Amino acid sequence: MTPVTLRDIAAATGLSIGTVSRALKNQGGMTDATRKLVRDAAEQLGYDFSQLKKRRIRRIAFLLHSQHNTLASSPFFTEVLHGAEEACRREGIVLSLIVVGPAEPLLEQIRLHQTDAILCAGFFEPEVLAALQQIGKPMVLVDMHRRGFTSINPDNKNGGYLATQHLLRTGRKRIAMLSGSLAHYSIQQRNHGFRQALFDARVLADPNLEVIVPTMGEGEEGVNEAMRSLLALPKPPDALFCYNDSTALAAMKYCLNLGMKIPSDLAIVGFDDIAGAAAAIPPLSTIRVDKEALGRAGVESLLRKADGEPTQITVPVEMIVRESSYDD
Repeated sequence: MTPVTLRDIAAATGLSIGTVSRALKNQGGMTDATRKLVRDAAEQLGYDFSQLKKRRIRRIAFLLHSQHNTLASSPFFTEVLHGAEEACRREGIVLSLIVVGPAEPLLEQIRLHQTDAILCAGFFEPEVLAALQQIGKPMVLVDMHRRGFTSINPDNKNGGYLATQHLLRTGRKRIAMLSGSLAHYSIQQRNHGFRQALFDARVLADPNLEVIVPTMGEGEEGVNEAMRSLLALPKPPDALFCYNDSTALAAMKYCLNLGMKIPSDLAIVGFDDIAGAAAAIPPLSTIRVDKEALGRAGVESLLRKADGEPTQITVPVEMIVRESSYDD
């Protein structure tokens, strides 16, 4: 008698093979009714449940959205990748980097790399994550959060809070924030921390001081445009919190080219502590993120990922004070 396969159960239930696999492994991301439908069909067909024994993970795909594969984003995600590589070397696992564009055949690339598990770094569209989930392979998100997925994130909210609190403690009264798209979980949380610090200090938030950088690609024109709008206000800011260091460094360069003095005219704090932050003139105050730890934690989560509910892991951050925000 031919053994019953996942394909047979999928055909019987009208569901995808990935959904059937996740239901049989009791993974999250589906209703109890769907899970029961699959289990009942498997039992009726005579499926051998011993086939569900875990395969050892030998290959992991590190997925990076093409919008992060830029000069502005690469200092962050390169270190996350290094952390993942280190963990994979230690475990004898092959790690493949796949940079994904919106129109590219992602599932075909996953099959080509013969991937056992998936590590998604940074932002991905919900429909892309849904398609990946249907494959039924173990998957972890790094620097992103979405319901139904295991994720690893720096403490973005606390980082935004610490940066803003530091600026308030230096006596700054009008603190602006440069953000990227708030559709990104990490940026949204950093902005939340910024607002919470102002609220706790009983400082009235001025919506004119919160600016979203128009573009996320390479180049500094988007940051320059944002800075022009802030400095043209009747009451311009005396401090600036930027959602990442690349943006903060571009903003500082713009101000210095105008002849402004940092930090006496404008105190600036970034986020991430990329290598260029300490090397800047003046050195950039920032929120330090252990980026390699994010990558290592992502791989470790895949290896120990038990069937059941997704878990959320938060990596602590640290305020690093340098000359760009501290005037002796």
